Amino acid sequence: MMEKEQYKIQLPQKQMSEAFINSVFLALSGGFQDAYTYNTRDGVFSNAQTGNVVLMSQHFMTGEWQAALRYLFPLFAFALGVLIAEQIQHYFKYAKKMHWRQGILLIEIVILFAVGFIPAEYNMAATVLVSLACAMQVQTFRTVDGYSYASTMCIGNLRSGMDALSVYMREKKPSQLKKCIYYFGIIFFFAIGAGIGGNLSVRFGIHMIWISCGLLLISFLLMSLEKLK
Repeated sequence: MMEKEQYKIQLPQKQMSEAFINSVFLALSGGFQDAYTYNTRDGVFSNAQTGNVVLMSQHFMTGEWQAALRYLFPLFAFALGVLIAEQIQHYFKYAKKMHWRQGILLIEIVILFAVGFIPAEYNMAATVLVSLACAMQVQTFRTVDGYSYASTMCIGNLRSGMDALSVYMREKKPSQLKKCIYYFGIIFFFAIGAGIGGNLSVRFGIHMIWISCGLLLISFLLMSLEKLK
Protein backbone atom coordinates (compact mmCIF):
# COMPACT_ATOMS: atom_id res chain seq x y z
CA MET A 1 0.00 0.00 0.00
CA MET A 2 2.82 2.36 0.93
CA GLU A 3 4.58 1.60 -2.36
CA LYS A 4 1.45 2.57 -4.30
CA GLU A 5 1.13 5.84 -2.35
CA GLN A 6 4.79 6.66 -2.96
CA TYR A 7 4.34 5.92 -6.65
CA LYS A 8 1.40 8.31 -6.84
CA ILE A 9 3.38 11.06 -5.14
CA GLN A 10 6.23 10.66 -7.60
CA LEU A 11 4.03 10.99 -10.67
CA PRO A 12 4.86 14.22 -12.53
CA GLN A 13 2.15 16.87 -12.42
CA LYS A 14 0.86 18.35 -15.63
CA GLN A 15 1.85 21.96 -16.08
CA MET A 16 -0.60 24.61 -17.25
CA SER A 17 1.79 25.37 -20.11
CA GLU A 18 0.94 21.90 -21.50
CA ALA A 19 -2.80 21.99 -20.74
CA PHE A 20 -5.26 21.96 -23.63
CA ILE A 21 -7.01 25.13 -22.45
CA ASN A 22 -3.70 27.00 -22.59
CA SER A 23 -3.00 25.61 -26.06
CA VAL A 24 -6.38 26.91 -27.22
CA PHE A 25 -5.37 30.53 -26.61
CA LEU A 26 -1.93 29.97 -28.11
CA ALA A 27 -3.46 28.47 -31.25
CA LEU A 28 -6.00 31.30 -31.52
CA SER A 29 -3.16 33.79 -31.29
CA GLY A 30 -1.00 31.85 -33.76
CA GLY A 31 -3.72 31.82 -36.40
CA PHE A 32 -4.50 35.48 -35.76
CA GLN A 33 -0.87 36.49 -36.29
CA ASP A 34 -0.52 34.68 -39.61
CA ALA A 35 -3.74 36.17 -40.98
CA TYR A 36 -2.75 39.61 -39.69
CA THR A 37 0.58 39.82 -41.50
CA TYR A 38 -0.82 38.29 -44.70
CA ASN A 39 -3.74 40.72 -44.87
CA THR A 40 -2.14 43.93 -43.60
CA ARG A 41 1.60 43.50 -44.21
CA ASP A 42 2.02 42.91 -47.96
CA GLY A 43 0.87 39.30 -48.18
CA VAL A 44 3.73 37.80 -46.16
CA PHE A 45 3.19 34.96 -43.67
CA SER A 46 4.55 35.28 -40.15
CA ASN A 47 4.20 31.58 -39.24
CA ALA A 48 3.85 29.63 -42.49
CA GLN A 49 7.49 29.77 -43.51
CA THR A 50 6.95 27.04 -46.10
CA GLY A 51 4.72 29.45 -47.99
CA ASN A 52 7.33 32.17 -47.63
CA VAL A 53 10.03 29.89 -49.06
CA VAL A 54 7.83 29.06 -52.08
CA LEU A 55 7.06 32.72 -52.81
CA MET A 56 10.64 33.83 -52.12
CA SER A 57 12.07 31.24 -54.53
CA GLN A 58 9.55 32.17 -57.19
CA HIS A 59 10.52 35.85 -57.02
CA PHE A 60 14.25 35.14 -56.92
CA MET A 61 14.04 32.99 -60.06
CA THR A 62 12.20 35.71 -61.97
CA GLY A 63 14.72 38.34 -60.90
CA GLU A 64 12.33 40.18 -58.58
CA TRP A 65 14.92 40.63 -55.85
CA GLN A 66 13.15 43.25 -53.78
CA ALA A 67 9.94 41.23 -53.67
CA ALA A 68 11.90 38.11 -52.70
CA LEU A 69 13.48 39.87 -49.74
CA ARG A 70 10.01 40.45 -48.26
CA TYR A 71 9.89 36.69 -47.66
CA LEU A 72 13.55 36.07 -46.87
CA PHE A 73 13.84 38.41 -43.88
CA PRO A 74 10.86 36.90 -41.99
CA LEU A 75 12.44 33.49 -42.59
CA PHE A 76 15.67 34.65 -40.95
CA ALA A 77 13.68 36.26 -38.12
CA PHE A 78 11.85 33.00 -37.47
CA ALA A 79 15.14 31.12 -37.23
CA LEU A 80 16.48 33.79 -34.85
CA GLY A 81 13.36 33.52 -32.69
CA VAL A 82 13.92 29.79 -32.20
CA LEU A 83 17.53 30.47 -31.20
CA ILE A 84 16.55 33.18 -28.70
CA ALA A 85 13.85 31.03 -27.08
CA GLU A 86 16.21 28.09 -26.72
CA GLN A 87 18.85 30.30 -25.11
CA ILE A 88 16.30 31.73 -22.67
CA GLN A 89 15.22 28.21 -21.72
CA HIS A 90 18.82 27.18 -21.14
CA TYR A 91 19.74 30.12 -18.91
CA PHE A 92 16.44 30.65 -17.07
CA LYS A 93 14.98 27.13 -16.89
CA TYR A 94 15.23 27.04 -13.09
CA ALA A 95 14.27 30.66 -12.40
CA LYS A 96 12.02 30.89 -9.35
CA LYS A 97 10.36 34.30 -9.59
CA MET A 98 8.84 33.63 -13.01
CA HIS A 99 8.64 30.54 -15.18
CA TRP A 100 10.83 30.91 -18.25
CA ARG A 101 7.86 30.22 -20.51
CA GLN A 102 5.99 33.14 -18.97
CA GLY A 103 9.02 35.33 -19.59
CA ILE A 104 8.95 34.44 -23.27
CA LEU A 105 5.21 35.15 -23.41
CA LEU A 106 5.84 38.62 -21.99
CA ILE A 107 8.54 39.28 -24.59
CA GLU A 108 6.16 38.12 -27.32
CA ILE A 109 3.37 40.36 -26.02
CA VAL A 110 5.68 43.39 -25.93
CA ILE A 111 6.90 42.72 -29.47
CA LEU A 112 3.40 42.32 -30.88
CA PHE A 113 2.14 45.38 -29.02
CA ALA A 114 4.93 47.42 -30.60
CA VAL A 115 4.02 46.05 -34.05
CA GLY A 116 0.59 47.65 -33.72
CA PHE A 117 2.27 51.08 -33.87
CA ILE A 118 4.41 50.39 -36.96
CA PRO A 119 2.94 52.20 -40.00
CA ALA A 120 2.33 50.52 -43.35
CA GLU A 121 5.48 52.07 -44.85
CA TYR A 122 7.49 49.70 -42.66
CA ASN A 123 5.54 46.51 -43.28
CA MET A 124 8.69 44.44 -43.68
CA ALA A 125 9.91 45.42 -40.21
CA ALA A 126 6.51 44.59 -38.74
CA THR A 127 6.42 41.16 -40.36
CA VAL A 128 9.97 40.42 -39.24
CA LEU A 129 9.02 41.19 -35.63
CA VAL A 130 5.86 39.07 -35.78
CA SER A 131 7.84 36.16 -37.25
CA LEU A 132 10.39 36.52 -34.44
CA ALA A 133 7.63 36.40 -31.82
CA CYS A 134 5.89 33.44 -33.52
CA ALA A 135 9.09 31.42 -33.55
CA MET A 136 9.65 32.06 -29.85
CA GLN A 137 6.12 30.79 -29.16
CA VAL A 138 6.38 27.64 -31.25
CA GLN A 139 9.77 26.78 -29.71
CA THR A 140 8.52 27.37 -26.17
CA PHE A 141 5.17 25.56 -26.24
CA ARG A 142 5.74 22.21 -27.92
CA THR A 143 3.55 19.73 -26.03
CA VAL A 144 -0.13 19.52 -25.10
CA ASP A 145 -0.95 16.88 -22.49
CA GLY A 146 2.25 15.07 -23.44
CA TYR A 147 1.67 15.18 -27.21
CA SER A 148 4.08 17.11 -29.44
CA TYR A 149 2.33 19.88 -31.37
CA ALA A 150 2.77 23.33 -32.89
CA SER A 151 0.61 26.27 -31.83
CA THR A 152 1.40 28.46 -34.83
CA MET A 153 1.03 26.11 -37.80
CA CYS A 154 -1.12 23.16 -38.92
CA ILE A 155 0.73 20.72 -41.16
CA GLY A 156 2.43 18.77 -38.36
CA ASN A 157 -0.76 18.71 -36.28
CA LEU A 158 -2.74 17.44 -39.27
CA ARG A 159 -0.27 14.63 -39.87
CA SER A 160 -0.21 13.64 -36.19
CA GLY A 161 -3.99 13.81 -35.90
CA MET A 162 -4.57 11.56 -38.90
CA ASP A 163 -1.88 9.17 -37.67
CA ALA A 164 -3.65 8.87 -34.32
CA LEU A 165 -7.01 8.40 -36.05
CA SER A 166 -5.59 5.60 -38.21
CA VAL A 167 -4.20 3.80 -35.14
CA TYR A 168 -7.54 4.23 -33.32
CA MET A 169 -9.46 2.75 -36.25
CA ARG A 170 -7.20 -0.32 -36.06
CA GLU A 171 -6.69 -0.76 -32.31
CA LYS A 172 -9.73 1.04 -30.80
CA LYS A 173 -7.64 2.53 -28.01
CA PRO A 174 -9.35 5.52 -26.32
CA SER A 175 -5.96 7.19 -25.81
CA GLN A 176 -5.48 7.36 -29.58
CA LEU A 177 -8.92 8.91 -30.06
CA LYS A 178 -8.12 11.47 -27.38
CA LYS A 179 -4.83 12.26 -29.12
CA CYS A 180 -6.64 12.70 -32.44
CA ILE A 181 -9.22 15.03 -30.88
CA TYR A 182 -6.48 17.15 -29.31
CA TYR A 183 -4.72 17.67 -32.63
CA PHE A 184 -7.85 18.50 -34.57
CA GLY A 185 -8.99 20.73 -31.72
CA ILE A 186 -5.77 22.75 -32.02
CA ILE A 187 -6.24 23.02 -35.80
CA PHE A 188 -9.84 24.15 -35.27
CA PHE A 189 -8.89 26.95 -32.89
CA PHE A 190 -5.98 27.99 -35.12
CA ALA A 191 -8.48 28.31 -37.97
CA ILE A 192 -10.86 30.32 -35.78
CA GLY A 193 -8.03 32.66 -34.84
CA ALA A 194 -7.02 33.03 -38.48
CA GLY A 195 -10.58 33.77 -39.56
CA ILE A 196 -11.08 36.38 -36.87
CA GLY A 197 -7.64 37.87 -37.43
CA GLY A 198 -8.03 38.09 -41.19
CA ASN A 199 -11.44 39.74 -41.11
CA LEU A 200 -10.63 42.20 -38.33
CA SER A 201 -7.29 43.12 -39.90
CA VAL A 202 -8.87 43.84 -43.29
CA ARG A 203 -11.62 45.88 -41.69
CA PHE A 204 -9.81 47.78 -38.97
CA GLY A 205 -6.13 47.71 -39.92
CA ILE A 206 -2.75 47.30 -38.28
CA HIS A 207 -3.79 47.86 -34.65
CA MET A 208 -5.72 44.57 -34.58
CA ILE A 209 -2.55 42.68 -33.63
CA TRP A 210 -3.27 43.88 -30.10
CA ILE A 211 -6.05 41.28 -29.91
CA SER A 212 -3.34 38.65 -30.28
CA CYS A 213 -1.59 40.28 -27.32
CA GLY A 214 -4.78 39.85 -25.31
CA LEU A 215 -4.97 36.14 -26.15
CA LEU A 216 -1.36 35.64 -25.07
CA LEU A 217 -2.03 37.59 -21.89
CA ILE A 218 -4.79 35.09 -21.02
CA SER A 219 -2.26 32.29 -21.46
CA PHE A 220 0.17 34.15 -19.20
CA LEU A 221 -2.52 34.58 -16.53
CA LEU A 222 -3.50 30.91 -16.68
CA MET A 223 0.09 29.96 -15.95
CA SER A 224 0.19 32.52 -13.12
CA LEU A 225 -2.93 31.06 -11.55
CA GLU A 226 -1.32 27.63 -11.55
CA LYS A 227 1.69 29.06 -9.71
CA LEU A 228 -0.50 30.73 -7.09
CA LYS A 229 -2.44 27.51 -6.58
